[in-house]
Amino acid sequence: MNFDDFLIALSKIKNLPLPAQASQFKMAPPFRQELLKHQEQAIKTARRAGVLALFYPNTNQEAHLVLILRKTYHGVHSAQVGFPGGKLEAHDASLEAAAIRETYEEIGVPIKQVEVLRGLSKIYIPPSNFYVHPFIGISKETPRFVKQDDEVEAIIEVALSHFLDDANIITQRVNTSYRADVEVPAFKLNNYVVWGATAMMLSEIKDLLKQLM
Repeated sequence: MNFDDFLIALSKIKNLPLPAQASQFKMAPPFRQELLKHQEQAIKTARRAGVLALFYPNTNQEAHLVLILRKTYHGVHSAQVGFPGGKLEAHDASLEAAAIRETYEEIGVPIKQVEVLRGLSKIYIPPSNFYVHPFIGISKETPRFVKQDDEVEAIIEVALSHFLDDANIITQRVNTSYRADVEVPAFKLNNYVVWGATAMMLSEIKDLLKQLM
């Protein structure tokens, strides 16, 4: 989709009610809803983080979304696909500011180049004890991505049309922090499998965008 046409459609996104868990649970692992019933107290004391779903024009002026593949490390999100973003630091004015700052640090998009359109539904990530606030934003310029080598393995540029195509929703067997070899819903984007909390956030974004297209 042409990015200018996308911007026209996107201009109405602030007026839409968030579908929240109705969208998120479409892409949730089978045990996720049950776990959340027992985690209300954990959410109250969880660490806070902000992440950014950044849309932008590629060099052909087609609308794209950027994701990242995290490095392999000794941690619960090793080698997983996610959004740029990270934890709230003491010097951050807000979770939105943290998301934009981390996007600059991880993939090199200048802070002044990002326009945040709205916040999305928060989501708790039990394995890392983070309560994450995603934001949807745009860059009207084609970014010159520069990855943070110690944290980011690859930058994944996903065409909007590819993301919105229902044919790219799959099921995949994965090992989770709670169970091994579990079948979960996932997106397959640019041949990367995206599951868990990132897929749940993407599901809400997709449902919002489909109301506008």
